[in-house]
Amino acid sequence: MGLFTLAEARAELARLRPVLDELVAVRADAVELAAAVAPGGPPTRLGGLPEWKAAEARLDELMTAVQQTGAELKGLAPLLVDFPADLDGVPVLLCWLEGEPELAWYHRLDLGFAGRRRLP
Repeated sequence: MGLFTLAEARAELARLRPVLDELVAVRADAVELAAAVAPGGPPTRLGGLPEWKAAEARLDELMTAVQQTGAELKGLAPLLVDFPADLDGVPVLLCWLEGEPELAWYHRLDLGFAGRRRLP
């Protein structure tokens, strides 16, 4: 897939919000179910092994839906989504982290998350 402009990345993030919200909810269920199905694990009202397998399958579907947009899902807990872009001739990743209200950060490809800066 190609590069995103900032406007395209923000529009794609807005379209992805329901998917990302569901990812957060299913992620929490999957973790709780995984603990419940572990030997000696605490019981949960969410179910057991079949529900855990279903949650894991749904997580895979949701992660695939994000990747198919051309965005890169870099982290699951917390969610971290990067959009390949070009900023003043420099290849960058426009970077959204779970909990942020908008797409407002970027980092150079070679610097990674530690090199994150606020968009001008």
